[in-house]
Amino acid sequence: MRNAPSFTITQPTQLHFGENAIQNLPRVIQSFGGSKPLVVIDPGLSQAGLAADITAPLEETGMQFTVTTKVDPEPGLRLADGAAQLARKNKCDCVVGAGGGSAMDIAKAASILLTNGGKAADYLGLGKIKKPGVPKIMVPTSAGTGAEVTFTAVFINEKTGSKGGMNGDPLYPEAAILDPLLTLSLPPQITASTGLDALIHALEAYTSIQAHPVSEMYSLEAMDLILTNIRTAFADGRNIEARSNMLLGSLLGGKALAMAGVGLVHAMSYPLGGMFGIPHGLANAVLLPYVIEYNLIGNLQKYATLAALLGYETDKLPLREAAMLAVEGLFHLNSDLDIPESLADLGISEEKIPEMADIALTVARPIENNPRRPSREDIIAVYEYAMNG
Repeated sequence: MRNAPSFTITQPTQLHFGENAIQNLPRVIQSFGGSKPLVVIDPGLSQAGLAADITAPLEETGMQFTVTTKVDPEPGLRLADGAAQLARKNKCDCVVGAGGGSAMDIAKAASILLTNGGKAADYLGLGKIKKPGVPKIMVPTSAGTGAEVTFTAVFINEKTGSKGGMNGDPLYPEAAILDPLLTLSLPPQITASTGLDALIHALEAYTSIQAHPVSEMYSLEAMDLILTNIRTAFADGRNIEARSNMLLGSLLGGKALAMAGVGLVHAMSYPLGGMFGIPHGLANAVLLPYVIEYNLIGNLQKYATLAALLGYETDKLPLREAAMLAVEGLFHLNSDLDIPESLADLGISEEKIPEMADIALTVARPIENNPRRPSREDIIAVYEYAMNG
């Protein structure tokens, strides 16, 4: 019999979801007392001609704003410090993060630095943020990170080359605007890697040892939405129904992540970003089936549920056999989405594996959340397995 669950939930973010929801941006800013936002825009939006979709509603209301597009796919701490400095210079009283997780993380960090002072490096870790930031409004334009509803902002530490996060309830955005129309021009490969990142958030939260009935509810719905729609969104980016469902799945995966955390896939992907600059979603996607095969015995029942969500008939199969189908299904999913098969395909050097394993082990919370507790030798073995496919 399952023990009675014990959990605490914080869900402070006001959500605005739907086509043309971006038109609400000025009103949302004003509802939180803001009048001069710093708008952190992913440069990819500018290249795709979408930056105006974010700023036009502000211009139409005559709201003053400052824009920065200084965003990297794997942002360093200096970008957070620079955004905060720009906001101070222009007397900004709130921040908007528009784009993928990197833009949103920079916006979150700038908000905190405006009120807490210091440098972004001062707040790496858990519970180091003492004061609330200025109001933060997030506008995701990819269905991936779920950063619009999480209390984390992740950066590369330029001094050490390691990747780590600022974590704490003050990082929760006050509001998020999710407009699926803003995701229609997302290229297929970005659709794939960010969509798989969202899937991994939901899956790792589902199998986390911190999972509870509410987080599982979000995880299961997120996985179902993403697995049902990701191939369609990849094949036909103009399919608004698939795009909307992917954005909703990413949102729910972010909520699950905030409640139950992520696991070994994330811990092992951090060195790929910090050491080699591999985009986060792509690193996660390549590692996913290899890590899940290692994790299987940690929770056969939940991985069998994943296999069913992937479309397999599992009811009459032995539990372990059913769970193994999840690994097969993830390899097939990656293949359909043109995800590289191996770490070698990403240009990772095999001789770096021991160093990568050491860094992965320092990503403490995901390691602790994982359904199977890995040793250094285990992580090395999974990297080696993933090296050549």
